[in-house]
Amino acid sequence: MQRTRFADMVCSIARTLDVVGDQWSPLILRDVFVGISRFDQIQQDLGISRKVLTERLKWLVDQGVMERRAYSSRPPRYEYALTVKGLELCDILLVMVRWGDKWTAGEAGPPVLYRHHACGEISHVDLHCAHCDKPMHAGDIDVLPGPAALVAG
Repeated sequence: MQRTRFADMVCSIARTLDVVGDQWSPLILRDVFVGISRFDQIQQDLGISRKVLTERLKWLVDQGVMERRAYSSRPPRYEYALTVKGLELCDILLVMVRWGDKWTAGEAGPPVLYRHHACGEISHVDLHCAHCDKPMHAGDIDVLPGPAALVAG
């Protein structure tokens, strides 16, 4: 599969898309996040071809987002687990869930609910400023050049 490489762009969005910018990777991450960790389980859940799933899993392992763990030696069988890097990438999925629940769920409502460990309540993610803890959304910020942009310029 030929992929457009965004890894060398001076853009954090492009670099992230280089890792998970195809249509299957976020869904594979979701499956592993919720405990669907074996190849056949993922394939069955997504209805994805074996070839594409093999390529995507290899890519995600090579990127350090997942690791492959043997669970059987005869025959050799593997399951997949999120690394710390992969678990943090799932935070992006939670933001996507919030958007999808708001704009695409329709009258039926969200297909999945999320219980927050800290308070035990069903909730959703909300973006907040890391400094003042006030809500932080696209309309609340200015985009300024960072150190890498200054070096590249």
